[in-house]
Amino acid sequence: MNYDTFVDQVSQRTRTPSEQAVELTRAVLETFAERLTGGEVLDLAAQLPQPLQLVLKPSPSTEQADRFGAAEFVARVALRARVQEPAARDAVRAVFTTLREAITGGEFDDVATQLPRDYRGLVEQAMAPGATLRRT
Repeated sequence: MNYDTFVDQVSQRTRTPSEQAVELTRAVLETFAERLTGGEVLDLAAQLPQPLQLVLKPSPSTEQADRFGAAEFVARVALRARVQEPAARDAVRAVFTTLREAITGGEFDDVATQLPRDYRGLVEQAMAPGATLRRT
């Protein structure tokens, strides 16, 4: 999946303009990079378009996963994207669903199943059969 398609799908799923979808995507991916180990981040990034790889690039401070729950994940996304938490929650779901479509080999599923149970509400939509975007 190319970058424009990724952003377009997040935009459609969140019902936001493309510019805001870019910010939401960046906020979710930066937070996801904090939550995952550096190796997991590299595995995901390798399958994404270049602009998204740059967002997911691990640093020495993100080599170790920062263990925080789903509520903290949403709060960090809201802060980064400068949106309210309900909008951040919707953005997380939209980006996770789009990530799952964008990467091959079940990599997203492998990562998602390693997240604690309290993330279920954020990843279930992405994991559901037929979660792909239906264009009208």
